Amino acid sequence: MSTSVLLKGGTILSHGTNDHITPLRVTDLLIQGNRITKIASGIEAPDDAQVIDCKDKIVSPGFIDTHHHIWQTQLKGRHADETFLQYMPSGGLQGSNYTPVDIFWGQHGGCLEAIDSGTTTVVDHAHMNYSPEHARNALSATVSSGIRSFFCYTPTMRVKSWTPEMEINTEDLLPIWIMDQLEELGRQAPFGEGRVELGFAFDLLFLPKEMVIGIFERARKIGVKLITLHYVNTGTYKLNNYLPKVIWELTRDPGHSYVDLLSAYGLLRPDMLVSHASNASASDASKLKQANIFISSTPDTELQMVLGDPVCFRPDFKPISSLGIDCHSNNSASIVSQMRLGMQSARGKHNQAIIDTGKTTTRVSVKVEEAFNLGTINGARAVHMEDEIGSLAEGKLADIVILDALSPGMCCAAQHDPVAAIVLHSSVRDIDTVIVNGEIRKQNGKLLPTKLEKQVPEVGGGEVQWPEVARQLLKSRADIEKRIEGTDFERATKAALKIFGGGEDMVVNE
Repeated sequence: MSTSVLLKGGTILSHGTNDHITPLRVTDLLIQGNRITKIASGIEAPDDAQVIDCKDKIVSPGFIDTHHHIWQTQLKGRHADETFLQYMPSGGLQGSNYTPVDIFWGQHGGCLEAIDSGTTTVVDHAHMNYSPEHARNALSATVSSGIRSFFCYTPTMRVKSWTPEMEINTEDLLPIWIMDQLEELGRQAPFGEGRVELGFAFDLLFLPKEMVIGIFERARKIGVKLITLHYVNTGTYKLNNYLPKVIWELTRDPGHSYVDLLSAYGLLRPDMLVSHASNASASDASKLKQANIFISSTPDTELQMVLGDPVCFRPDFKPISSLGIDCHSNNSASIVSQMRLGMQSARGKHNQAIIDTGKTTTRVSVKVEEAFNLGTINGARAVHMEDEIGSLAEGKLADIVILDALSPGMCCAAQHDPVAAIVLHSSVRDIDTVIVNGEIRKQNGKLLPTKLEKQVPEVGGGEVQWPEVARQLLKSRADIEKRIEGTDFERATKAALKIFGGGEDMVVNE
């Protein structure tokens, strides 16, 4: 196997001062091992190098996805017309109908879809831990895929029963094995030759203060690299039936938030990442900035699922924003799609405010370069890896996406402005090659085979190509559908409303 890869004669997107991107035309990039060692014109190929002709190609930093529930692959297609309260029973809580083997294939397929879309790093909020085997299989599937990941192990809210009414297991919200397994994984981390780091995801902030503080302290002592959590400040989506009165009153009050709560507990530190932050206050933004904590905005789900407007281009949040997919069961796994949707949503909102005054403008509120940076260098900052990933520079890890500049969608746009071409004209079909940690994972528009770990007996080891992964996903999906069969989702949505929304008086259906 070649230990060097030479990308020859491409247009390399180079970040400079203030994150401005300069296209370096007809330029070479040399990868040796897992790092970029040289960017220049006319690089001579080492004897062991695999040379990739990048003429009429754009060479971009790999895209960074800072919030994703990777395991949900088999649920794709079911959330198209759903809001958050419908999604929770039909998607978010469906880990109860997954066996550990289902989790393996869902996770592996989700990682490969991300790679196919140009994502090289993902923050995986892995909220499907129904058993130790679920977590082990998800981790093995992630390592086998070749993606770079923060596998954020999650104490998961588990369904006790689906009939006659959906019920959450409140007697055993945090079983002993959860933190014990986290400790075990902490001793073994990192995984996949350093590609997969152990993180922690936690949304059970309704637990007593001393317990929450103790859990955070234990996770940090274990050595997790990142702690992530959901936060939507609508005053609607709270765990009503489980919040102790003091926390319910604090977080329900529009003047307070989970950010205030975590600050009061002394838990806000740079190792955290907050997902969504929809409707967050200026005070929230200030406290997060002071603590060097980033947020992950997921425009697709935020706009659809009644979570509120994306905040990624709000002036107070933009410096600490990154982009995530959230649920590829609901939308594409393409970070470029989130760049585009977030940017155009922000532009539209800004423009409408001007139109409402009876005037117009000759200036857009958000530029394509800003959108591109949210999915690259700002994503790297969100996970505190900006010195390693997020841009192309000598000495950095070789996480790279190569796009076809002559495809029907990209031709002419790529020659005029490569960044605009990616953000506004590209699709997954334009992603020719994906390199993660110096290893080619997609080439000539096709995913390369993956080597499965032998740690999952029911799956086995060896090399597997995408058609076989797809076959296993379809079989798994059929099995899950049989388990779901008979669930009254209208009734389950009403149960979700009681848990997350308060009561039917909170719902407006017009």
